[in-house]
Amino acid sequence: MADPRLFPSGSGSRDDRTDASGRRLYNPYQDLNIPYKQLYDLPTSPEFLFQEESLAQRRSWGENLTYYTGIGYLSGAVAGAAIGLRDAARNAEPGDTAKIRANRVLNSCGSSGRRMGNTLGVIGLLYAGIESGMVAARERDDWINSVAAGLGTGALFRAANGPRSAAVAGAIGGVLAGAAMAGKQAAKRYVPAL
Repeated sequence: MADPRLFPSGSGSRDDRTDASGRRLYNPYQDLNIPYKQLYDLPTSPEFLFQEESLAQRRSWGENLTYYTGIGYLSGAVAGAAIGLRDAARNAEPGDTAKIRANRVLNSCGSSGRRMGNTLGVIGLLYAGIESGMVAARERDDWINSVAAGLGTGALFRAANGPRSAAVAGAIGGVLAGAAMAGKQAAKRYVPAL
């Protein structure tokens, strides 16, 4: 960097900012040819390694599996904890101390939350696996994949209870998946984007 005494402000210097005494202020980026402002301008759209990835408008099978399993486990754990809290309050006895009541609440919430969380997590895992398999097999992503995944998930989840229970659970799963897809399409059409 050139000596500021050789170039008084305005005579050949690239940075004309000065302080109250007339001396030029120091700019550490003055002689660098790096567009440092562009280093911190992050893109707002997702970046892809391959162009083919940008054409697909859905999550990959691994992301789908993680998403549905996690959402299922979390929602099941919260719902199970709420049911456990209700059961603990219902089973409370008048002579219980605060420690015993707290222990009953924690045990009941933990037991019910863990049981429901695991159940819904497995259902999410089955659904995501079947749906991703259907997308890969059919090479199309539409409502048929979701309904078939619901049918298969219900049937597989209740298969140990016999064929009749599996058929009923499969039908319920297919209807629920179809209703979810219809609700999603209605929300896209009638609910304004935020």
